[in-house]
Amino acid sequence: MNHMVQYSRAGVDASFAALSDATRRGILEQLGRADASITDLAEKFRMTLTGMKKHVGVLERAGLVTTAKVGRVRTCKLGLRRLEEEAAWIDEYRRLWAARFDELDGIVEDLNRKEKADGHNKREGGCPQ
Repeated sequence: MNHMVQYSRAGVDASFAALSDATRRGILEQLGRADASITDLAEKFRMTLTGMKKHVGVLERAGLVTTAKVGRVRTCKLGLRRLEEEAAWIDEYRRLWAARFDELDGIVEDLNRKEKADGHNKREGGCPQ
């Protein structure tokens, strides 16, 4: 049974797609410090308004950012998504890989012990088993 299926696939996929871009991660970091207009973000990241609107749109569809238009200014702030499902998905894989590396460490330790024992037996003239 695949334990990863339990997570809402569309939301997690949208989050990871949004977070896969360095500019979008930077936008989230910036908005974590203070709300900002799309114009301010575009200037900070040295890109066009159109480009910034596209990045903000991806973050908004993933629920990571919300926008509100007041007059001619569209202000962005962090969305309500707290990435709990994404963190749980990552943690599940971290545990899986930690367990695999622990197994590998055990195998390497066994091989090292056997190698030392074989070397010790050869020096004493004993027969390796």
